[in-house]
Amino acid sequence: MPTIRVEMFPGRTHAQKAALVEALTDGFVSTAGGNREALHVVLTEVEQENWAVGGTLVSDR
Repeated sequence: MPTIRVEMFPGRTHAQKAALVEALTDGFVSTAGGNREALHVVLTEVEQENWAVGGTLVSDR
């Protein structure tokens, strides 16, 4: 069971998430093969106060 994990900031709509999941699934299956029904996609929304880049919290930028 292949799994794609995506960590991103909150704020996308349900429709955007659905489109992202479909595009990731299509891309994986067309590139790596396999059964699309066996592919798992996990979306994790991380608040900007819990994400840092270059030693600085994104919420402080």
